[in-house]
Amino acid sequence: MSSSAMHLVMLMYGCIGVVAAKNLVESSKFSSVLVFGDSTVDPGNNNYLLTISKANYFPYGIDFPGHVATGRFSNGKLVSDFLASALNIKDTVPPFLNPDLSDQELLTGVSFASGESGIDDFTASLTNVLSMDQQLQYFKAYTMKLKQIVGEDQAMQRLQDALVLISVGTNDFILNFHDFPSRRLMFVTMDAYQDYLLDKFDVIIKELYDEGCRNIGVAGLPPLGCVPLQMSLKFKIDRQCLVHQNDDSEKYNRKLAQRLSLLQATLPQSKIVYGDLYHPLLNLYTHPQHYGYLEVIEICNAYTPLCSNHSKYAFWDSVHLTEASYSYLADHLIRVALPLFFK
Repeated sequence: MSSSAMHLVMLMYGCIGVVAAKNLVESSKFSSVLVFGDSTVDPGNNNYLLTISKANYFPYGIDFPGHVATGRFSNGKLVSDFLASALNIKDTVPPFLNPDLSDQELLTGVSFASGESGIDDFTASLTNVLSMDQQLQYFKAYTMKLKQIVGEDQAMQRLQDALVLISVGTNDFILNFHDFPSRRLMFVTMDAYQDYLLDKFDVIIKELYDEGCRNIGVAGLPPLGCVPLQMSLKFKIDRQCLVHQNDDSEKYNRKLAQRLSLLQATLPQSKIVYGDLYHPLLNLYTHPQHYGYLEVIEICNAYTPLCSNHSKYAFWDSVHLTEASYSYLADHLIRVALPLFFK
């Protein structure tokens, strides 16, 4: 069989898998989507903070419905938006800090995420954004609002039936270890810092569980060595992925998956699912033509002339992905991760 024919067969099987998985998730009974983390899932909470870390200006949001710069760190929708839509919950997930949210918006879910946040509280303090601890405090305020809207019993049921998504960790490693030595002074080794973050993650998930959440999806790290910012700091020309940073990401992800498995075993009636972002993104960076991409190293906007075909670029700016890449990741998670909640 020729390579082109083989590629066609692989695409057909991939499409069949996506359709089957989408049929499964569309029939799910998730009541809402509740999102925590960093800029990968912040739909605009930072707009309401006194911070320089914002994306509420052109050309961010250029492909979002209405061409609005909502505060999402991309040209359009995020993974959390695509997942909420696939689950037939809502088209987009709004920021909790928006003071004008309707009761229906609150009932169907919000995002507490804050761009440039991290698992480590120190990370969020660097740019005055919401730490994970602060996001959890806002979540508790959210549960109080739920109880006011539907009563305590229904509110608790909605929390049990909610899908919680957590995407965080990239900034901890980039800002505190790889690019700046701030945390190396305290932890010395990457292993020690990883274990510190994972211990913090244990506490976060247990707190969500204690508040009533039972379905929790946690995204792993991407291949950090392939982020344009990291490559450009190392290579002025002929940029390539940094192997040691990718290795560190993989090691952390293995530890994270093991921790999540142990947590699920100790928390009754919980479903705690690891979402692999590393391998689908590495595949995209390594074989862009297989996924219809023209460029995975150069960025589409911000400090370069705006590219003409946004959907053919993997990265929107030096750190954040394009809407097309987030859609690709969402399809992967729909096919591979979300079905695990129904087993």
